[in-house]
Amino acid sequence: MKKSALLLLLVALFGFGCAGYRPIVDMRGVDMNRYHVDLGECQQYAGQVNPGEHAVVGAAAGAVLGAAIGAIFGNRRDAGRGAAAYGLVGAAGGGAEGAAAQREIVRRCMAGRGYRVLY
Repeated sequence: MKKSALLLLLVALFGFGCAGYRPIVDMRGVDMNRYHVDLGECQQYAGQVNPGEHAVVGAAAGAVLGAAIGAIFGNRRDAGRGAAAYGLVGAAGGGAEGAAAQREIVRRCMAGRGYRVLY
């Protein structure tokens, strides 16, 4: 039961994602009003990527892999443990991947609008 609660917590955390990410931009000569509008629009684009969905896919893939490894090298009990452990790892990895994709979308969008994105 604890493992499923942890998985739900991970999915919830990654569900919020990084669409609110603010890149570091060279602000020299930047119109702040235009910057805020552009940043908001870029964050909206990034919001189309859902890290929670990436976490669920990662959890499913990890669970299948963990169950297979547990079944090959152990027994039914080991298969269940492997599925749970690899499922959590897969959820964390998938969520992190989705969040990274959101940050990259914001960076590219801002750069495409003429900003010098430093990070």
